[in-house]
Amino acid sequence: MKLTAGREALLKPLQAVIGVVERRQTMPILANVLLVAKEGKVAITATDLEVELVASAEAEVDAPGEVTVPARKLLDICRALPDDASVSVSLSGEKLVVKSGRSKFSLTTLPAAEFPTVEDIDAGQSVEVSQALLGKLLDKTHFAMAQQDVRYYLNGLLLETGKKRLRA
Repeated sequence: MKLTAGREALLKPLQAVIGVVERRQTMPILANVLLVAKEGKVAITATDLEVELVASAEAEVDAPGEVTVPARKLLDICRALPDDASVSVSLSGEKLVVKSGRSKFSLTTLPAAEFPTVEDIDAGQSVEVSQALLGKLLDKTHFAMAQQDVRYYLNGLLLETGKKRLRA
């Protein structure tokens, strides 16, 4: 795997997925993100086994491939680089080498095949709703959602669809 991208191009998707990366190391691979480079894009995936987030960025892919790397280390490296920096990422044996200007970082990797994926659910229905309307709905109901209850079903919101109706 070998790719080149701008610092901002890598930083934005990393920031988008970092929220689900495990802080507690129950499984070491959950502290990693999956990088998949192919066809002018790099997809960055993170999971905590309940939620999976995928974000992608435009990149110049010289050699396609996939690998997992420590998420927070990669994010910290990207944050520390200058705004207009170009970042080169290449897989060398079992290390991911990140280069930018005179800086060079070597990150440990784990095989992409070991990265857990959340099964796709084939949705029977889909709903389109404006961001403003959904925001209003959430504003009126979020007080009833638990924040850190061990009963996970209380940490969410039930959305029911009907004919031209979305109920929370």
